[in-house]
Amino acid sequence: MGRGRAKAKQIKVARKLKYYSPDTDLNRLQQELGADASKSGPSDPYDDEPDYSDYADKYNVDDDDEYEN
Repeated sequence: MGRGRAKAKQIKVARKLKYYSPDTDLNRLQQELGADASKSGPSDPYDDEPDYSDYADKYNVDDDDEYEN
């Protein structure tokens, strides 16, 4: 007994946190997090990978040609 008022207050606080959306300054947040403006935006994680196309041309052998003769 006596938990009704405490539970009601917890529900009130939970609803306030769930539905309250303050105005967020995303630029300020970016500065606080130390993000570099030149690196913002989508980037390809495979840009640093070496180009293996020369090896593919050199070593890509069609196995079907071997068995036709």
